[in-house]
Amino acid sequence: MSSNLDPAIAARLKRSPDGLVPAIAQQYDTGEVLMLGWMDDEALHRTLTTGRCTYWSRSRREYWVKGDTSGHVQHVKSVALDCDADTLLVKVDQVGAACHTGARTCFDADVLPLGE
Repeated sequence: MSSNLDPAIAARLKRSPDGLVPAIAQQYDTGEVLMLGWMDDEALHRTLTTGRCTYWSRSRREYWVKGDTSGHVQHVKSVALDCDADTLLVKVDQVGAACHTGARTCFDADVLPLGE
């Protein structure tokens, strides 16, 4: 699929074999980690140009804008690429729940125990 992503940004991205980059959504003012989604070049382009997080659904094989059906919108404050250029950190102002379960964050589950 063609994309309108800035070629300079596209050249830096290291994608999975299926063309995706993990995108971590974080609440911009508290640092709370909200969720992990997947973006391809077009999803990143849409995110950067609209100010709303657009992800690629691996199961439905389509784009989705966070909040279009739930009303739980992510307003983008900044997007950063990690040092390896293979993960995005998207700082957002989350309206309502980030998780599809209705929880504020997808990382609300019990913490797994560490070995001794």
